[in-house]
Amino acid sequence: MTTYSELIGKRVETFENDPNTNVTYTVTVASSDGANRYFIDGVQQKQLRLYEGSTYIFNYPSAHPFKFSTTSDGSHNSGSEYTTGVTHNSSTQVTIVVATGAPNLFYYCSSHSGMGGRANTPTQTSVQSQMWFNSSNSSFKTVTNIEAWSAGANTSNSKQRPGGCGTQTAGLICGGFNAPPNGAAFDGTEEYNGIGWASGGTLNTARGNTKLVGIQTAAVYFGQGGGSSPGYTGVTEEYNGSAWTTVNPMINAVNYRSGCGVENALLATAGNYPPTNRANFNEEYDGANWTAGTATPQRQSSQGQAGTLTAAINSFGYTNSPIPGTGGDAENAISLEYDGSNWTTGPNGNGVVPISGYAMGSGTQTDAIFAGGPPTNSCKYDGTTFTVGPALGIAQDSAAHGSTSASATWIAQGSPVPTIGSRTQEFNKGSVAITAAAWASATAMPRNHGEHIGGAGSAADGLAFGGEGPSNYNYTEEWNGSSWTAGGNYPFSGESIMGCGLTGTTALAFGGINNSSPGVRQTVSAKYDGSAWTTTNSLPTAKRAGQGFGINTAAVACGGDTSPGTPGGLNTVEEWDGTNWAAVPNAPFLKGNMGGGAGTLNAGLVFGGYTGTATTGTTYAYDGTNWTAGGAMNTGRNQVNGWGGPAGQTAAMCAGGNDGSLSAATEGYDGTSWSTRPNLGTARQGSANGIGTSQTTGVQAGGADPSYVTTVEEFSGSTESLNVETLTQS
Repeated sequence: MTTYSELIGKRVETFENDPNTNVTYTVTVASSDGANRYFIDGVQQKQLRLYEGSTYIFNYPSAHPFKFSTTSDGSHNSGSEYTTGVTHNSSTQVTIVVATGAPNLFYYCSSHSGMGGRANTPTQTSVQSQMWFNSSNSSFKTVTNIEAWSAGANTSNSKQRPGGCGTQTAGLICGGFNAPPNGAAFDGTEEYNGIGWASGGTLNTARGNTKLVGIQTAAVYFGQGGGSSPGYTGVTEEYNGSAWTTVNPMINAVNYRSGCGVENALLATAGNYPPTNRANFNEEYDGANWTAGTATPQRQSSQGQAGTLTAAINSFGYTNSPIPGTGGDAENAISLEYDGSNWTTGPNGNGVVPISGYAMGSGTQTDAIFAGGPPTNSCKYDGTTFTVGPALGIAQDSAAHGSTSASATWIAQGSPVPTIGSRTQEFNKGSVAITAAAWASATAMPRNHGEHIGGAGSAADGLAFGGEGPSNYNYTEEWNGSSWTAGGNYPFSGESIMGCGLTGTTALAFGGINNSSPGVRQTVSAKYDGSAWTTTNSLPTAKRAGQGFGINTAAVACGGDTSPGTPGGLNTVEEWDGTNWAAVPNAPFLKGNMGGGAGTLNAGLVFGGYTGTATTGTTYAYDGTNWTAGGAMNTGRNQVNGWGGPAGQTAAMCAGGNDGSLSAATEGYDGTSWSTRPNLGTARQGSANGIGTSQTTGVQAGGADPSYVTTVEEFSGSTESLNVETLTQS
């Protein structure tokens, strides 16, 4: 035996580093058998293994665009480009972050046939038995399972005791209460796509202490309380993915119920029954009517429940005591299993790890996880035994929860009573470690630009210029991804300047207010080359605080305002061809006061801003000729920071701004709708607008919070990587 594979008895791959580190491939082109072929790291049409959760970078010749497809030879064989997790960084570089469950792929040249090869994407399960040899440090590596909670995007609204259901990539929450002393019931709905939350349909009856069962497009919301009093109701509503319909009510009006199952086969168990007693009612829903089922062996409420109508597990919560808050809240000391006809008493989860308060359960009868209450505890159940689960990142009580899979679940909103929350936490079990999206503090700007700052470039090569403070500034600051350097002064001291460009060294700035003529809007325009600004031909219309997008040779200036005291009064549009600005037909909307812009001249996007009478969350896409309305932002804002780069029309971001008060909200756009992302650490408005070229990275620099600040935050999107461990002798 001469190889590691033969000695160990299984396949061993060799890497220069660990398989969960970024891998960069050099792609060249050479003639073979009379035709051009790709050579990857010197190997002709190398068969690749791209592991789920890992990042791969390919540097290739610009004459041979490198793309992926699920079809061999891609577009040359009636296939199409595969784009999930793929970012074209430039005409010579592409990055792919391999998604969980990604299909096996092929790489190909979009300009020439027959050049590519195969790129297999092993599943998480298959790599658990895989071994690697790290040639840099002569160590063996393997992949092991990991289970942990991680932070998700905040919901648009803060509530306690809402209902929740669905999966980790298609979740649903509705109802709930505002914080005491008002405690008004809520009628809103939000939908989760695994990245962020977006607004859904409106309930017909606002209420909280709720239970929601089903999936995002077929859910049932039943019972619970309404208004600022405890309240009891048997009202039932069904959701079809867009709207709620009131259907036949429950038999008993009960509060704090638990439930599980699907829309046409669900179980609703126990709860609080007027005026003070906990209940042992059991009701079953078939998609049309409620019928009485077998009563539970003991009275209980607020318990966690998981599974189906014919295979459910019920545990934690309270039992044999008055309504929570009236004294004597005894914690449930047993679990109950239901087989569709009978209940069986099981072990005590609270005896393993206490979950006091309103428990949340997800999964199945033989693979469940429970969490909630003031502690950060969670508890797992395998059908026989309760064991300690990983701690939540932060205590979260009275929350919505979802998923029929204990390996991929979520909880949202809630928080320890009497406060309310908007946080989301996700639980994942598998071979991929997840790093949640987040904002983090970065190096502050060296000079204070005030607010209404112009910006351009990427999170690794950005530019901030101008601004409004005690006076209007002509400062320019260059950002290299970690620190700022003073650049050449902007030729016109100004604020509310529009800008665009993919890098800080290829930025274009236009419009704004000039300090030499306070309040007067400008037509000025200038290019930056990495050290100095050069004045270009002017805009046809003097304006400030409009929306800009594109690059320094092909850009668009949209909207803005023309005179002091009338913000947001323009619908004019101008296009830049690298030499001149030219007026084109007006937009069918008014938008100004620093809305956001992203994309290219032929595929652009504008959003937020001010209409002349009100702050707006409207979104419009531009194809180089016409404007089309898109999905509205969840939180309409002006003075917002928007970015997105060339793909911005279908992958834009926005953060901060003012929606009547300073906002920390962050949202992402997918070409159809906006969904939430983690909030800024500090709410602010008027930050440098447009530093970022993708949904995974962005910069929020300066602005007002409400004082003028130099602080900077960087956004990093959620990432996944294989949980690789080093094999040792012990």
